[in-house]
Amino acid sequence: MLAIFHKAFANPPEELNSPASVNGSKKPKLPEETLKEFLSAHPTNAFSMSFGHAAVLAYVRQDQTFSLHQRLFCGFDEIYCLFFGSLNNLCALNKQYGQSKNTNEAMLVIEAYRTLRDRGPYPADQVVKDFEGSFAFVVYDSKAGSVFSALGSDGGVKLFWGLAADGSVVICDDLEVIKAGCAKSYAPFPSGCMFLSGGGLMSFEHPMNKMKAMPRIDSEGVMCGANFKVDKYSRVNSIPRVGSEANWTDWNTN
Repeated sequence: MLAIFHKAFANPPEELNSPASVNGSKKPKLPEETLKEFLSAHPTNAFSMSFGHAAVLAYVRQDQTFSLHQRLFCGFDEIYCLFFGSLNNLCALNKQYGQSKNTNEAMLVIEAYRTLRDRGPYPADQVVKDFEGSFAFVVYDSKAGSVFSALGSDGGVKLFWGLAADGSVVICDDLEVIKAGCAKSYAPFPSGCMFLSGGGLMSFEHPMNKMKAMPRIDSEGVMCGANFKVDKYSRVNSIPRVGSEANWTDWNTN
């Protein structure tokens, strides 16, 4: 899967930007170049949607009838979700959110997002923490212009993110796509964490702890992006619960 968001909508961490991408021989590419190469690599089973200058979503259709790590894409009520992996407790979650037993993981994630956005009975970290399994997802609310992404903590699937030449945020499960499109300004998306365009990066396993960015050195000894980890010695003062009258897309931990 591939998701590209204009920097004005995603507000990426500053630590993703590496000086080596500007001064090095390999330069980041523009979003349209990365998208074109992604689609060219999968000419028969790739699909993409563009939302003007705000965002682009693309995914490769499943080429097997059964796979432990499935790829899904769906949209509802102007909310779109790219999902990679599987949820072990999908049936229980569908029942919890009032969905039919045939609802897949991507639709479940959209419903969980809608519940948080519109009614907000729980903090966002608690909702994602209820997801059991190997999963990575990206949600784009085209009406609100908000981005929500998360990666499970079991290490079963990988996710990467970085910055394109124009500062847009690129999120993808394919390391080679990220390296080619973002040059040195990329990093592994931290497991057990979620990113909200209005709230930044945080751990849903340890929501009371701040995230710490550690410089990442490549095989050539050049600093490229950062590794994001939970700082066990630094805690936030409080995590506000989101009330029914509040919009969770504006929630932050500062």
